Parts: sequence; C-alpha cells; structure tokens
Amino acid sequence: MLLSCTQLLCRGIGPRGRWPSRSIMNLGELVPALNDFASLSLAESWDNVGLLVEPSPPHAVHTLFLTNDLTEEVMEEAVQRRADLILSYHPPIFTPLKRVTWRTWKERLVVRALEHRIGIYSPHTAYDAIPHGVNNWLTKGLGACTSVPLHPSAAPSYPAEGTHRVEFCTDTMEHLETLLSKIKDVQEISSVTTLPARVEGKEQTRVSLNCSQKALLEVVELLSENSLLYHKTEILLLQKPLLPHTGMGRLCTLNEPVSLLVIIERIKSHLKLPHIRLAVGMGKTLESPVKKAALCAGSGSSVLNGVEADLYLTGEMSHHAVLDAVANGISVILCDHSNTERGFLSELRDTLAIHLQNKINIIVSEKDRDPLQVV
Repeated sequence: MLLSCTQLLCRGIGPRGRWPSRSIMNLGELVPALNDFASLSLAESWDNVGLLVEPSPPHAVHTLFLTNDLTEEVMEEAVQRRADLILSYHPPIFTPLKRVTWRTWKERLVVRALEHRIGIYSPHTAYDAIPHGVNNWLTKGLGACTSVPLHPSAAPSYPAEGTHRVEFCTDTMEHLETLLSKIKDVQEISSVTTLPARVEGKEQTRVSLNCSQKALLEVVELLSENSLLYHKTEILLLQKPLLPHTGMGRLCTLNEPVSLLVIIERIKSHLKLPHIRLAVGMGKTLESPVKKAALCAGSGSSVLNGVEADLYLTGEMSHHAVLDAVANGISVILCDHSNTERGFLSELRDTLAIHLQNKINIIVSEKDRDPLQVV
C-alpha cells in the first residue's frame, strides 16, 4: 500500500525520511555555537574557515557530519546518511571559485551540497590552536607529558580601546585645556586622563590617552605644534595579551624520558597506523632517550623550524627540513598529513555533543581516509 506524504507525516515520519526527533538546531543557532567552541579569530590569516556553503534559510540541522577531508565519496556518504551540515576539518573551498559547474570535483561538492540542502563548515587551523583541539589530541600519543604552544595565539582584541597609548607631562597649564579640547575632537580616541605628577622636583600634569593608528597621526600633529611638549611625549604600542594554552604546535616535555623506539610504538598505537616514516637524528639511535618532542598536526615544517627538541612529530615535512633536523640531532617521525588529524574526530564528536547540549545527532564519516597508502 502506498502512503501519501500527509499520511507519512501523520504516522510520524519527518522530512527526508527521518523520524521526528527533539534533536534539532537551526543553522543560525548552530554556527555561532560552533564559533564559540573554537573562535575563528584563532585561525591563520591565510586560512578559509567558517560557514562555506549555506542552504537558503531557514535550515534545520538534525545531523552534523564530521570528516577530515570532504571528497566526493565522503559527500555521497553524507547524502546517504542524511546530513544537514558537514563539518570538514580541511576547507574544501580554499582558492576562490570562478564558477560552480559539474566540471571539477570541488565545484561538484558545492552543487551536491546545495542540491541536498547540506551546509558546509570548516574550522581548520582554529582547531589547531585551541587547547582542546587537534594538537592537544596528538600529544596523547607521546604518553604522559606537559605541553605548551610553540607559537602562542594573541587575544582577538586589545585589553583597552585603541592600539597605541600616548603620554606626556607639562607644567604649562596655559595651553593645556585648549590642547585637550582639540585632542578630544579627534575621532577614535578614548581614555583621556589627567593626573598630577612630580617630575624632577616640579609639580606637573601627566596626560594619558589611548587611540587608534589613524588617530595617532592627528595627535602627534597637534603635539608637534609645541616642540617642548612634543619631545617629552612617549608613544607606546599596545600588545594583545597571549592566550594561555592556545596557539600553533606544541612543545611537549615527557614526565619520564623513554627511548625513541618506545615513542614510535606509542604513536603507531595512538594513530592506529601499521607504520610510520622515521629519520633518526645525527648521533642518535632507536635507544636514544626522548625527553622533549615538538609536534604539529598536518604539515609542520614552518611551525617546527628551529625548535630545540629530541623529536619532531608531524604529518609531512619538506625533504630539506628533514635534513636540517637530522643534522641538528633531532629525530623526525612523519605519519602522512591527515593521519595526524583524523583520529581527533571521534574525540571531537564527544566534546561537541556536550558543547551543543546533545541537541543534534553527530556522526563521523566512515569513508574519510588518507589518500596515500603503502603498496
């Protein structure tokens, strides 16, 4: 017996063949929640992160589908498993698309996503930087250790308004009020304060203000009208504070040194790999102790370059970067790019479920795999 759409809905079967569930979030609610989990401001400037493909609103998300790489095979899996949003660690759209046709595989991903009303979101290097991200997961393959970022991330904003602080002292009150009046008329100036100060035994007034780079030029121009005041002016560049435990790469100090051979077996077990690639540092052997290891998921040459350690662990490095490390007595373990990232997805599924209060179903791709294999 054939049932109409109305009859199916009456019997409890929802759109796209789903049984109705309380597990649902609107895309407009889910994306900010994902951004809150890992601020996109932590991503590298060259990266392409965030919501990359958005179906027309409103768009309800029942199922979030996690993958490391969004290939056509993985996209077909997402369609078959009725995903509403794909979280692809690597951004499938990186360089600008000039057209969206059926010609290239990345264009076809966009076409398929929109045809099936599936959004695509990518966090990439934002997940590299966060304390509970990919690199933190990779450190677990070394054994018990403490770790710090190799390149700490700065906070997205300054602790006070403005990028510069300007300070000067004067004992001449005659023109100070006129000067302050002109300064306060300049846009993008904040926190103008005056305090009594004693400088070289003289009672003076200290003026302090915060301003933007643009406003700084106008302030300096006003101050330069009085050469004596101008030469007493101090200009400070404000620094964004560093975020604890946040940044690219990790320098890990093992609680107890172990041999390189033991580390190899731990990493293979953690990444579920039958083999890895190894370059033994000059003067070292498989029995040499490893106390400090520097690591970076994915491609680590630029992040690991120049770091003092017993071992470098990453997915891939350039040939000459490996030679440099070996010449400096540093052993190198390479596991292929995505093998150092993909295992994180299972942990991500569980932590995201808690972060999203179990409002949606979260599944991990079974088709996603490293494109390289040993034959």
